[in-house]
Amino acid sequence: MKESTKKNWDDFWDQKSDTKEVYANTDRIRRNLARNMDLPGKRILEVGAGTGRDSFYMSQDGATLVLLDYSMNSLKIIRNNLPSTENIGAVGGDAFALPFPDNSFDAVFHQGLLEHFRKGIAEDLLRENIRVLKPGGLLIVDVPQRWHIYTVIKHILIALNAWFAGWEREFSVTELRKLLKDLGLQPVDAYGEWMYPSLVYRTFREAFYKIGVKLPLYPRLLPPVSRLREKIRNGMDGTAVKLNTALSIGLIARK
Repeated sequence: MKESTKKNWDDFWDQKSDTKEVYANTDRIRRNLARNMDLPGKRILEVGAGTGRDSFYMSQDGATLVLLDYSMNSLKIIRNNLPSTENIGAVGGDAFALPFPDNSFDAVFHQGLLEHFRKGIAEDLLRENIRVLKPGGLLIVDVPQRWHIYTVIKHILIALNAWFAGWEREFSVTELRKLLKDLGLQPVDAYGEWMYPSLVYRTFREAFYKIGVKLPLYPRLLPPVSRLREKIRNGMDGTAVKLNTALSIGLIARK
């Protein structure tokens, strides 16, 4: 049975140590959490932090951020890039046995983590998230959305043992909402994020990179085109169309 292992992630973050060459998730965690919670003064945990950039965005908002990962290469990247503030720090640890007491955080989130675990194990991970979350606190679960061409490509690569993470699954909005409700949480918000730059551009960029040609991380668009694309993306926020066509979806639920 294929699985996502610690070695997959140590190798991945070893190859991606230059964060300028890793696509960021803009500030979508921050934007969507801030819509549901006042961030100043809150204590927030990121589980499976990767580069930590999702949390870096919130370090300027007056919240205290704790970043956790089990990959030493990930922790090296985080510690080499931590903002020079006292309200953010990184620790090594196991997402299934978090080194924190019950009811420790106002919010817990992870992006690109849950999909690497099969159903029963994923539920154990979420229960541990809930354990350290304060009553009334918010959990954000950000995962790949099922109905996307990316899903097809991913599963072909998994079958060929060529997927960088070893194994991965995906979720529909309905499935994710039910999962969190079954664990006793109350869903309060959902969001979707389309891929930018496009899958076509990223595929071409990766192919050219393998033959020694380095394209920019983001294509250079004319300003009017860029503004129009951003307006369309923002205008579709929260709609069923975006939630069911996005590359990634997130659900925010209250304990």
